[in-house]
Amino acid sequence: MSNIKHLEDICTQVRRDILRQVHKVNSGHPGGSLGCTEFFVALYNEIMERKDSFDMDGIGEDLFFLSNGHISPVYYSVLARAGYFPVEELNTFRLIDSRLQGHPTTHEGLPGIRIASGSLGQGMSVAIGAAQAKKLNNDDTIVYSLHGDGELQEGQNWEAIMYAAAKKVDNLISTVDLNGQQIDGSTDDVLPMGSIKGKFEAFGWTVLEIEEGNNIEAVISGMANAKAKTGKGKPVCVLLKTIMGNGVDFMMHTHAWHGKAPNDEQLAIGLEQNPETLGDY
Repeated sequence: MSNIKHLEDICTQVRRDILRQVHKVNSGHPGGSLGCTEFFVALYNEIMERKDSFDMDGIGEDLFFLSNGHISPVYYSVLARAGYFPVEELNTFRLIDSRLQGHPTTHEGLPGIRIASGSLGQGMSVAIGAAQAKKLNNDDTIVYSLHGDGELQEGQNWEAIMYAAAKKVDNLISTVDLNGQQIDGSTDDVLPMGSIKGKFEAFGWTVLEIEEGNNIEAVISGMANAKAKTGKGKPVCVLLKTIMGNGVDFMMHTHAWHGKAPNDEQLAIGLEQNPETLGDY
């Protein structure tokens, strides 16, 4: 396992990257990005088996698909910090002709990005297709995906969830970010979904929970446990309990920062709470 302090330092720097990206263009989604920082850092630095160089075929390596593509700031930061493209390119976030659009796209060929993900509800279907392709290719690596809890209100998810269990897609680990918030309010206020765990289990999935989704050690341990559950005839769901806006006190526990950029004063406060660790871009 990597040095935990080093992984925590990466998390701190990624939070700085998120804040600076959305502040520069006064646009983007910091809340969910901050909440999922530990997940992305753990995934790309500890959990996934990755090739040294990126290619779109993905044969012989674990794959990741981001379904809730609006949290692109954390995705771009972690990809850059993991060596997929220069960290300096984070300066181009959401600019015209940039490879780093507000929602990830593929037409500009950004290393690490395998699908365009802006329309919510579609990532589960893509991940299942990739997982089935691996089975057809006798490729024993794993497909990972990430979804928002509010995103599960989209009906396409449940068709895909039903299909994955019926077809025994057991090389898939789909993580749901359970922060209880979405753009218009709490998920319970917008459209209560009852027990997400109970629903996935009723649809035939193995379900695990990570209670401390903003603790890097807990995430690594939980995802390792999920990986150990693959290959047993059922797809695996991980319920990752996070805090929206985590790491920036005035952004935490509220939907208000789902898609709102900090002003100059707010940026300074957020950066002060996350001191530079690996160097800004």
